[in-house]
Amino acid sequence: MPPKAATITAFCALAEARDNETGNHIRRTQHYVRILAETLRDHPRFRAELDEEVIQLLFKSAPLHDVGKVATPDAILLKKGKLTPDEWVIMKQHCEYGRNAILQAEKALGDSADASFLRYAAEIAYGHHERWDGSGYPQGVAGEAIPLSARLMAVADVYDALISRRVYKPPFPHEQAIAMIVEERGSHFDPDIVDAMLQVAGEFASIARNFRDEPDNESVA
Repeated sequence: MPPKAATITAFCALAEARDNETGNHIRRTQHYVRILAETLRDHPRFRAELDEEVIQLLFKSAPLHDVGKVATPDAILLKKGKLTPDEWVIMKQHCEYGRNAILQAEKALGDSADASFLRYAAEIAYGHHERWDGSGYPQGVAGEAIPLSARLMAVADVYDALISRRVYKPPFPHEQAIAMIVEERGSHFDPDIVDAMLQVAGEFASIARNFRDEPDNESVA
């Protein structure tokens, strides 16, 4: 592995280590993103954006989606309870922190091959908490103003959060997680991406099993 690529890989591992609940979260989500993109590559809305090269770049960049959590204080990131409004404001800043760190890395790497995926990584880090109806953060943008990379990650990230154990909830079964996402089709999520998820729901469950954390940490039938 080239030295610069190794540095970026280490950066991903550092972000994961900062949040002791994520485990294999970054590996699962990058596989969800890839299968969604592959399913949508011939869709009229997406075929101009998705080819094999872009899909591989999305797969490579997805692990950086929460890298901004490195800058989130432990007292907030690891809190075993509901965040206060002021704490929530700080937590939401991880999107901006992540984007800024990635843009700095992109600048440092210049035109090298190692930097080719960082455009998508910055989009994902900044936009994966935006919502299709404009009620998300950090910008509150809506619809196709949200980059496709971030819209794909939104579905992947929420599905994985739903099936995973958290301090505030048990892991939900795969079928329940899918149903909960479908309920927010057209509000939280791009409708066509939700439809693609339904086509590959079985593959989502297989990915979750293959990259599971502790045996009781996820609920995937």
